[in-house]
Amino acid sequence: MQRLARNGGTAGLLRWLAGRADGWAGIARSDGTVLSASGAAPSGPLTASAPADVPDVPRLVAEGVRALTERGALAYSHDTGAHTVLLFPLPGPHDPHAEDRGAAPLLAVVTPRPVAAGLATLLADVLMPLSLCREAEAVERKRRRVDLAESRGREAVLHLLMTGQLSIAQQVAGALRPRLPDPVRVCVVECPGDSRDEVARVCAEADGGRSWIVRCPVYARHLILVMPAEGGREDGPDGVTATDEAVAALVDRCVVGVSERVPLADTATGYRQAFHALAVAREVPGRHVRFGAAPEPALVVGPAGRRWAEALLTPLLTHVPRRAQDPGSQELAATAASWLAFSSHATDHLKVHRNTLAARLKLIGGLLGLDLHRLADQAALDLALRIRATPAPVCTPDPGHANVHASGQRDGGAAHDLDEVLRRPAVQEWAARQLAPISEPWGGAAEETLRTWLRCEGRLGPTAAELGISVPGARKRLTRLETVLQRSLLRPPSARYDLWLALRARDMTSTS
Repeated sequence: MQRLARNGGTAGLLRWLAGRADGWAGIARSDGTVLSASGAAPSGPLTASAPADVPDVPRLVAEGVRALTERGALAYSHDTGAHTVLLFPLPGPHDPHAEDRGAAPLLAVVTPRPVAAGLATLLADVLMPLSLCREAEAVERKRRRVDLAESRGREAVLHLLMTGQLSIAQQVAGALRPRLPDPVRVCVVECPGDSRDEVARVCAEADGGRSWIVRCPVYARHLILVMPAEGGREDGPDGVTATDEAVAALVDRCVVGVSERVPLADTATGYRQAFHALAVAREVPGRHVRFGAAPEPALVVGPAGRRWAEALLTPLLTHVPRRAQDPGSQELAATAASWLAFSSHATDHLKVHRNTLAARLKLIGGLLGLDLHRLADQAALDLALRIRATPAPVCTPDPGHANVHASGQRDGGAAHDLDEVLRRPAVQEWAARQLAPISEPWGGAAEETLRTWLRCEGRLGPTAAELGISVPGARKRLTRLETVLQRSLLRPPSARYDLWLALRARDMTSTS
């Protein structure tokens, strides 16, 4: 009994009792409803299944419970044909001498006649471990509900941070611990197998509980850590917390990508950087990479780029829904940002049905006059949303381009309105830095693969066909490019928007 109570719990004890009684064992409520039974799988539905020669178990149990309640007995035995029903109230918070003792759950056993010698004593002895198992399982269920509620709360705070709603995120986070740090480094941990909960405990111990640890709602093996940018229990030579390095060293086959230091308001930028670093970390022996210095395109577009973004997004940001239950402008903007970041996985991020997502994207495309099936329009919308989320672009304005204004009308795609912004010297310098890794020693082959992939809207099949190679061959080339560019290409959030903008900007120079 003690061994089964520790290892098998209620289900193990009931199966063992059914075997000893050569019949059926279960737990029933005072109204005769069967709560758990020896014939039910531990994770399956609760049934009153029994061996074929045991007749109508639910009826026998219900009749026995009713008779026990009417008689006010502490135990009950009833012979019915070839079988005997034995009932024992389980000990617990109920007083066995109280008037409502019938409310306590009961152990019910149906056994062939004659009752085996010592079976009644055995059942009396098993009542306490069985009751303790049920109480422990109830506590575990409550703990899981609390953990789930906390996990959903943390996920909600992360979602608010990713959509730029900093003040609301801080208010919600006030009920949880620890406080949101600022500035931060965002860390994405890819866990081996089904070990995410265990890795989360390792992260909390290595970090001393200072970081926000969130189970990624999109990727089932990912943990997202929003870490203080400086200080900690174990500092590296640059004074930066070494939690990420400790996790990579402590957990076998764990892969870690870390962002640059960013303000808390730029958590979305930090996440993209960490995800790109993760793509590189998969290919290096240490399984740990920190994102290399690279400015955000939203920081180099200047006032002209901000005016262009405002003009492009105005129809979306001023949209008033026809019905109260329809999504408003803020919800549509968050949907667009989530879809651009996570593609079809946005349904998991936003917790909406795929048909709801498709309907919202159709509405967004119609409001903005964009074809969201085209990579060019996706890249333009992504840049515009990132510019809007950036409080103050750090860029010296170009006098020659100070009056650039995007009308919002398209002629051949959203990129047409973007060309003047991409000609800015600061943007040209940004583009050159983005493409520098594939200039030497790769030559034209790497750029040809990249251009073909972007021209094929980021789809592997058409890319392979145009390059004249197999799909696995195209995937292998792009995986090598991920390591060279230190960016994620094949899995969202992908760097394809930045790379499309960089190539377009460089093309502007060659045609001007």
